[in-house]
Amino acid sequence: DVSGALCISQAWPGMARTIYNDHKRFLETYLTPYRGFFFTGDGVYRTSEGYYQLTGRLDDIISISGHRLGTAEVEDIVTHHAAVAESAVIGYPHEIKGEGKMLSFLPQYISWGYDTDTLAAELQELITKKITKYAAPDYVQVT
Repeated sequence: DVSGALCISQAWPGMARTIYNDHKRFLETYLTPYRGFFFTGDGVYRTSEGYYQLTGRLDDIISISGHRLGTAEVEDIVTHHAAVAESAVIGYPHEIKGEGKMLSFLPQYISWGYDTDTLAAELQELITKKITKYAAPDYVQVT
């Protein structure tokens, strides 16, 4: 049971080798953070059985009223709810806060009878409790 950055030790066919007109940026972004490895930019969780689960982009940041918040952080909290199979958090332009958050999630098949309004409220409360009030999404969508 460990979480961290997903890095790859060997080249593979079709992998990126540069960024057009900015090779230095390519090196700094993908090859410098973890010497000897290609940094994918994704977070990963490895179970004690050796299975991998991508947890989201490590560089996806939403700025809400001056507070920087990683989308993976919120998605990780949401997917720990028994009724949620997968989730995604995206930012959208907000007149007052600069950016707002929208949470979209896929329910577990066992929760199909779950009231979506109740579940949305539970998820917002869970995010508020585990992270902070401003991290709770403005909109929750069942996918």
